[in-house]
Amino acid sequence: MGVTGSKLEKALGDQFPEGERYFGLENFGNTCYCNSVLQALYFCVPFREKLLEYYEKNKNPADVEENLLTCLADLFTQISSQKKKTGVIAPKRFVQRVRKENELFRGYMHQDAHEFLNFLLNELVDILEKESSAKSYPETSSSEKIANGPRNGQANGVLKEPLVTWVHKNFQGILTNETRCLRCETVTARDETFFDLSLDIEQNSSITSCLKNFSSTETLNAEDKFFCDKCCSLQEAQKRMKIKKPPHILVIHLKRFKYIEQLGRYKKLSYRVVFPLELKLTNTMEDDADSEYSLFSVVVHVGTGPNHGHYVCLVKSHNHWLFFDDENVEMIDETAVQTFFGSAQEYSSNSEHGYILFYESIIS
Repeated sequence: MGVTGSKLEKALGDQFPEGERYFGLENFGNTCYCNSVLQALYFCVPFREKLLEYYEKNKNPADVEENLLTCLADLFTQISSQKKKTGVIAPKRFVQRVRKENELFRGYMHQDAHEFLNFLLNELVDILEKESSAKSYPETSSSEKIANGPRNGQANGVLKEPLVTWVHKNFQGILTNETRCLRCETVTARDETFFDLSLDIEQNSSITSCLKNFSSTETLNAEDKFFCDKCCSLQEAQKRMKIKKPPHILVIHLKRFKYIEQLGRYKKLSYRVVFPLELKLTNTMEDDADSEYSLFSVVVHVGTGPNHGHYVCLVKSHNHWLFFDDENVEMIDETAVQTFFGSAQEYSSNSEHGYILFYESIIS
C-alpha cells in the first residue's frame, strides 16, 4: 500500500498537484464496480466541490440523518483532507449504506458499474429534493413529503417548478424526440432529460459515429405506425432523437452487454470503439455552436462476460493520467488510454474495454 503511494509520489515528483490527493479504495468483496465509479466522480471536480460544500454546511450530525449523500460527502471529505498525498482509504460506511439502500448491491456478486452510477445519481437527487421540500414545508409530515415530493409543491395555488439540484446542474441534459408525420408533415416534439447517454456500438467504430447513429432518422411503418393527432389516424412517420441541451458533464455509456436470443443470455461485445480525448458534439439542436468536451475519466470493464470480471478507472487530473485499480494507483502515459478502446478482432487476449466515459464541457 505504502509502496504504491511512494512510487506515485516519486513518479510525479515536483509536479505533484498542490492540494490534490490520490487514494486507492479498499475492495469489500467485488466492490470494484463501486470503487471505479467513486474515483470517476471524485475527479469530476465541479461535482466534488459541491459535495465538499454540502459536507461543510451539514456536518452537525444532530441535524442530519445518515443517508447515501451524507456518506458520500463524508468519504470525499475524508480523502481530500488527508495529511498524506497518497494511500488507501476504506469506503466501508458508504458501501454499507449502498447495500442497505438497495438489495441489488447486497450480495458479493459482480455488479454493473453503469447501473450503480444511475442508482447513485438518482438517489442523491431524491435526497436533495426531499431536503429542499422539508425546508420549504417544515410543518408537513415526512410521509406526506415523500408521497407528494417536491415537484408538486404549490405556492399560493401556483404549481412550483421542479427543483434543479447541483446534481442536475452538472449531469443533466435534454433530449428532444421528434416525430414527423409523412402524410401531413406535422412535427411532434417531446423533451426528456438524461444523466447519461447509452449508445449502441459497432465493431471498429468511434464515439462520433455512435452518436450519429443515436440521432439517425428511423422510419415508422407497418406495425410501428405513429398515431398522428392532426390526421386522427395511424400514419407512416419519421422519428429521430436530438440533443437539445448538452450537459456540463457528458457521461456516455457504451452498451457492451447485449442479449443474444440464440444463446438465451447476455454477451460482452469487445468491439473497438475509439473515444477521443477531445470530443465535439455536433448533433445538438443549437446547430450554430458545437459543444466541445474534454475526457477526464473512463470506467473500464475487464473480463469476457457480463457476470464476472473486474472494473478499473482511468482519470485525468492536472494533465496527468492515473490508473485506479481498487487499492492501487499508478501513473500512466496518455497514449495508454488507446489500449482501452476495445479489440478489433472477435477473439483477442485483451479484455480491458472502455465502458463509461466522462467528458467535461470546455467553456470557451
